[in-house]
Amino acid sequence: MDYTEKIKQDMYQAMKANEKVKANILRSLLASLKRKQIEDKNTLSEEIFYTIVKKMAKQLKESMEVYYKAGRKELAETEKSELKIIQEYLPKQLSEQETLKLIKTVITQISAKSISDIGKVMSLVMQQGGGKVDGGIANRIAKQLLQ
Repeated sequence: MDYTEKIKQDMYQAMKANEKVKANILRSLLASLKRKQIEDKNTLSEEIFYTIVKKMAKQLKESMEVYYKAGRKELAETEKSELKIIQEYLPKQLSEQETLKLIKTVITQISAKSISDIGKVMSLVMQQGGGKVDGGIANRIAKQLLQ
């Protein structure tokens, strides 16, 4: 079963169970996937699927932070619950320890010595991580190691 079918089934189940938040966020995700599929005039690859889901998760995270800073806790909580739903469709992310180990390996591979090498390091970390690396965490760790 492809990803969009799984999401459609989950959305229909959420609609039947009257889970409005879940049904709405899955409907939105399906719309994004469909839009990309129409743009590319092709079926979605696994990589593109995860890219779209990650982008949506990142947007929800940013919105949640903005709402918290603005004192709009009820809206932030809605974004948080939507983010949890979206994260179910992402591959399991590497822990900080696993990310640290990967970054150290990459730094050793390319003999990175200073902060000016961070672009090369991050590029390889994201490639080798296969979509399982949180870019923000990886960037923070890489900066610490290269300073």
